[in-house]
Amino acid sequence: MSTGPAAYVERSGSDKRHYQDMRKIIVTFGLISGAISSLMMIALVTFGGRIGFDRGAIIGNTSIVLSFLMVFVGIRTYRDNIGDGQITFLKAFAVGLCITLISCIIYVVTWEVIYYNFLPGFWDAYGAHLVQKLTASGASPAAVQEKLQQVRKYKELYKNPFFNAVLTFIHPFPIGLVITLFSALVLRRKPQPQPEQSPLPES
Repeated sequence: MSTGPAAYVERSGSDKRHYQDMRKIIVTFGLISGAISSLMMIALVTFGGRIGFDRGAIIGNTSIVLSFLMVFVGIRTYRDNIGDGQITFLKAFAVGLCITLISCIIYVVTWEVIYYNFLPGFWDAYGAHLVQKLTASGASPAAVQEKLQQVRKYKELYKNPFFNAVLTFIHPFPIGLVITLFSALVLRRKPQPQPEQSPLPES
């Protein structure tokens, strides 16, 4: 077993490779996850008129859940390929959280581009949809006006790119956080204890 400066250099090189491999896994699965949710968002915007707001919301949320399955796959890949089949809960959570953050950032950027360039009448259309839905359900005019007031409030908030980004981010992030916690709990695997070596017999 090497000691001294040579051992330090060896450990430093090994740690560097470890973090490079970990970063590659995080970025790869974060990009895949973000691409899945973003492509589904683009599809929903493209065919939103045929799908409708209600079914669109269901499909959108389902696609977000599916995209975050990459968190599970990413943690497992790290455990099996870098951790030698072992990973602590905290390490698994950290890897999953990083994948989630990358995915959410891609989701937000995609929405910002779509919203400010291709959805000029989004809130007006959504308001009209709510009026039709509430009226059909027998809601009172006061209830309808209250909902419309909420729509107008969000319409004003979404004019600010910062608030737009924050409100968009908190849509997928809780889902990703739950899946990260679940994945870390399921995939954690403690190192196996090494058998104690019996002392050498005295000569």
